[in-house]
Amino acid sequence: MANSTSKHILGTAANLLGFCLFVITSLHASNKAASSIIDEITTSIAFFLSLSCLFSFISIRTQDPAREERLEKVADYLFVLSLVGIIIIILLLFLNIIH
Repeated sequence: MANSTSKHILGTAANLLGFCLFVITSLHASNKAASSIIDEITTSIAFFLSLSCLFSFISIRTQDPAREERLEKVADYLFVLSLVGIIIIILLLFLNIIH
């Protein structure tokens, strides 16, 4: 099972990291970062996605099967946590739009 998902996590997490950085940049460009919790949540999610990318990359590169599987699980858990965070960000953005 090791390395069966690491390659997918790495690419997808990197793309979602770009989404988070776009949201952060948009908030700062519109001067709404100070009045919004979305900025802090997005920054946290970007951190988790960065860690997920790192653990996924190390999992792909390692030669030890046990370490490979552990790192892949960590990357997977961080990725799922990040997805939940992105859902929260989208809900908050939606709520800001309708108000």
